[in-house]
Amino acid sequence: MTDTSELHSINVLLDCRATGSFIDHDFIHSKEINTQTISHPIPVFNIDGSFNKAGQILEVVDIVLYYWIHLEQMLLAISSLGKQKLILGYTWLKDHNPKVNWEKEEVHIIQCLLWCKGYHTLQREQTLKKRQEV
Repeated sequence: MTDTSELHSINVLLDCRATGSFIDHDFIHSKEINTQTISHPIPVFNIDGSFNKAGQILEVVDIVLYYWIHLEQMLLAISSLGKQKLILGYTWLKDHNPKVNWEKEEVHIIQCLLWCKGYHTLQREQTLKKRQEV
């Protein structure tokens, strides 16, 4: 979390049908993580077009997502997700284009944007390594 530097390990659902990225309301509040109220509530719809029974998105949380060498600060919408704790949706998937190894249950991030710190750290390390080899 960006304001407390606390680390929490959770499983993530990659969901190409989700239009955004979300974190579970109960998880956030059980860990006493600070949230920010948004000025305009965001309606949440189920896949069938009906309104989600959990209601509108009223809060977001500012986190640092850390996975292997990937490091990225992002805002996540807070909603009731049931069994899931974190969902990374279509926009995140499109921006990062992860490679999924279904047999090993591994995800490799092969493309990052300018604000993804882990990607640029890796690029810098690879450049330094190449220079040392010469």
